Amino acid sequence: MASLRAFVTLSVCLLLAHQTFGKNDAPCQRSKWNNAYNTFIKRHIRSSLPETLDQNLWEAYIKNNGGCDRPTQSFLHQRDLDRVKAVCTDQGGAVYKENLCISRQPFNFVTVRSVPGTCGIKSVREETKHLILACEELSNQCLPVHFEGNSDNSKPNNNARGCGDPDTRADAPSFKMTWLWLLPALLLLIIYGHQH
Repeated sequence: MASLRAFVTLSVCLLLAHQTFGKNDAPCQRSKWNNAYNTFIKRHIRSSLPETLDQNLWEAYIKNNGGCDRPTQSFLHQRDLDRVKAVCTDQGGAVYKENLCISRQPFNFVTVRSVPGTCGIKSVREETKHLILACEELSNQCLPVHFEGNSDNSKPNNNARGCGDPDTRADAPSFKMTWLWLLPALLLLIIYGHQH
C-alpha cells in the first residue's frame, strides 16, 4: 500500500506542476506571472542605452544595469514601446506558434552577446528583423512577456490570424485548473482510505 500512496502523491504533484509550469498554447491567454510584462520591459526596453556599438560601453552598461548572467540580450529602443506592445494586437502582430506572435513590420534593435559567467562582450550588433514575442493577458490587456530569438529571420504568414484576434483566444485551450485534473488522484485517495 505504500507504493499506492507514493503513486497518488506523485500524481498530484505532477498534475500541480503541469498547471504551474505549463505555458499557454495560444497568445493572449491569462498569464500566470503578474510581473511578466514588467520583467520584459526591464530586460529589453531600458533607458539610457548606449548610442553606439562600442563593446566597452556596452560592457560597462550591462555591468551597471544588470544582465551579466544572460549570454544573449536584445535591446529595443524606448521610442518603439507602443509598436512593441502592438505586436500583441491584431494590427501589429500575427500568430506565430504557441503563445508567440510575430510583428507585421520589422524592428531595429541591438543584440549583445557576452561570455557566459562574465560581463565580457563577444559582440554587439544592430539587427533589423521581425520580432517574435510571447504575448499574454495581464490586467485585461494582451502584452509582451518574452523576447524570442528570430535566428531564421522569419516573417509573418499573411494567412495567420492576428495576435489579439478574439477568435484565437476563444479557440485556444486553457491551463485553468479544473477538478477533472485531480479526479483520478482523488478517486485513488478515496479507494485507499476505505481499505484502511
